[in-house]
Amino acid sequence: MNDIHAPLFRDPVYDGAADPTIIWNREEKSWWILYTNRRATAPGPGFSWVHGTDIGIASSADGGASWRYRGIVDGLPFERGLNTFWAPEVLFWHGKYHMFVSYVPGVPTDWSGSRTIIHYESANLWDWSLVAPLTLSSSRVIDACVFPLPAGGFRMWYKDEQNDSHSYAADSPDMRSWSVRGPVITDCPHEGPNVFAWKGTYWLIADMWAGQAVYKSEDLTAWHRIGLILDVPGTRPDDGWYGHHADVLVNGDRAFVFYFTHPGRGPRDGTGPETTERYEWKRSSLQVAELGVRDGTLVCDRNTDGVLSLRAPGEDEELSR
Repeated sequence: MNDIHAPLFRDPVYDGAADPTIIWNREEKSWWILYTNRRATAPGPGFSWVHGTDIGIASSADGGASWRYRGIVDGLPFERGLNTFWAPEVLFWHGKYHMFVSYVPGVPTDWSGSRTIIHYESANLWDWSLVAPLTLSSSRVIDACVFPLPAGGFRMWYKDEQNDSHSYAADSPDMRSWSVRGPVITDCPHEGPNVFAWKGTYWLIADMWAGQAVYKSEDLTAWHRIGLILDVPGTRPDDGWYGHHADVLVNGDRAFVFYFTHPGRGPRDGTGPETTERYEWKRSSLQVAELGVRDGTLVCDRNTDGVLSLRAPGEDEELSR
């Protein structure tokens, strides 16, 4: 049994690990976290440090107790120049790993520019080949989450920045052709929708930039907002900020939420260059906490160290993390 350490992981190159997703590496027999490798230590004007990013890799061979930096994902560039990759979503299906990653051309210094979700495939999590860019509801879409439908096929939830930063959905029979269903979560702007099934219920959490809104569904179509988690800063090292862009791993009868924080930020920070150009304001850390259910909604005590002992998925689990 392994105590949960805080922070779970810091990127040793740029110190800007963000947007984590966790997957079991069947070849290495280890857990991998793939994440946006923000360049917190890099000089540059404006928000160039959140662009020009690769997808970083951290791995754990001891059930999640300790994590080692492994480098960056190979094979993603498909256009010339230095470009931007964000927020990977990775799952295993039909003997292959599938990644849906957000793509921004170039290195903008602000939040402008087009955004596209790109599909890749891999046999080993190291070497990736391009499948196709996806045509979705607008030219500014990011933060894919893919989940199997009970009757077959898949549904993707994603943020559409051109449409009020609401979550939209698209369906596919095979992860290759996608049909947009339209808006799904429209009660507030947000990003990073994440869907999972646990304790007989479908859940969706979404980053409101001040915690994760919690939604519940019986059919993956109609969602009802019922709570908020990771909205109160924690007391563990590097956890004294909101929990951002989270991924949930259901492991046996337990569920763990992986998220990132900005531990160097405070309530009095402004938005001018005297604040936003500081390294401490930029840097981010990955954290994990265990979820629970109380009175029909998700709860999360991020201040409990707890125990992390992740089991490997069975070889017969065709669609898995």
